[in-house]
Amino acid sequence: MGRWIAAVQKGFGKKLIRLHAWNAWLVALLAVTGLVLVGGFWREILGEVRVWVRWLHIIGGLALLVPVVYYLFLAAKHWKRLSDKPGQKFNVIVVMVLLVGWIISGILLWLLRQVGPTVANSALFVHDLLTWVGLPYIIYHSLTRTAWLKDPKKRTIKQPVTVEKTITDKSGTVVAASSPTAPSPFYTRRTFLRSAIGVGLAVSIGPTFVRWLGSSLTSGGTWEQVAASNGNKMIPDPTPLKSSAPPIGGGAQGEFRVYTVTPIPNFDNSNWDFKIDGLVDKPQTWNWEQFLKLKRDVQVSDFHCVTGWSVYKNTWEGIPLSDFLKAAGVQSSATMVKFYSGDNVYTDSLTLDQAQMKDIIVAVLHDGNIIPADLGGPVRLVIPQMYAYKSVKWLNRIELIAEDHVGYWEQRGYDKDAWLPKA
Repeated sequence: MGRWIAAVQKGFGKKLIRLHAWNAWLVALLAVTGLVLVGGFWREILGEVRVWVRWLHIIGGLALLVPVVYYLFLAAKHWKRLSDKPGQKFNVIVVMVLLVGWIISGILLWLLRQVGPTVANSALFVHDLLTWVGLPYIIYHSLTRTAWLKDPKKRTIKQPVTVEKTITDKSGTVVAASSPTAPSPFYTRRTFLRSAIGVGLAVSIGPTFVRWLGSSLTSGGTWEQVAASNGNKMIPDPTPLKSSAPPIGGGAQGEFRVYTVTPIPNFDNSNWDFKIDGLVDKPQTWNWEQFLKLKRDVQVSDFHCVTGWSVYKNTWEGIPLSDFLKAAGVQSSATMVKFYSGDNVYTDSLTLDQAQMKDIIVAVLHDGNIIPADLGGPVRLVIPQMYAYKSVKWLNRIELIAEDHVGYWEQRGYDKDAWLPKA
């Protein structure tokens, strides 16, 4: 073993440089693919390509293990070289913490179904936190250590320095005269770039990071803040049942993240209705006032996104899906229930057997409050036993069909049966 380690450490300097380069490229790949995955704009533009981007991100994360493990065999020798360089020691510690943290939290997110939503929710927070802190640090570190900055002839802005010299003439008279010497560094490009990059990153990333940290560490308030800027203008507001205001579950714990594949639609009484049709005996259409007269139930359930975050103990008020199906009279030829979003793009479906689950609800209130447009209101589907991409936002139509239907994200690689892992 000792001989093998010695062989690995041979040519230590060059290997360390190559290792640094591999790591930099992998981090760049993960940064780009990660930003694409969380960006709503890219969700619609890329379509099913996003699934391949997700796999590229996962593979890149796993590949990051290689330089980390390889460095461990060089670490002892490297650490000795840095015995009198505390700044570089600190950098090594920071980078290793970032890389190991990214890898572990990323693997937990990848294994979401196996580890369960509670662990995944914590892993997502850690993954995001390390990204917000780590990416600016690594960008700063990389840009201030580019090859051209290592050349002292290129990295300095110089000014001539004038010194006083004493000169004696033939008569012995002492004459003071000025004479320029070789230029000396005044303000290095390296110093300037470090300052500029540091200020730029602080200004551009800092406020967004603060907002993310605040929303991640606090519970409550976010729903109300979103509702305050609600683009929907539905009149009147639903009157909550006694069991949902105050919420019987005590109120939601956690924060919703706004994901959408289209621009968020807004509705008012003139452009909104709700219908159930297709293979039913009694197709029906309701306007907003009629819809609010339907008998509603209240339930408490957890809400889990496939990307890793969760909101616990939500109190939803709305009409059970089974009530719609019973009232409409499902025909024997129907095998699937198809759901339409008011954005006119997003659809999903359940089998007829799945649609009979008693906890599926067509919700109009959350914790006794209206559901704002950003979070799928005025009406959204809630399927507690499945991941949230099945819970169609801006729901305005239910259709009974005979043929199979593959939903929006399922066409792009997501599981059709989006069951949560068993507790």
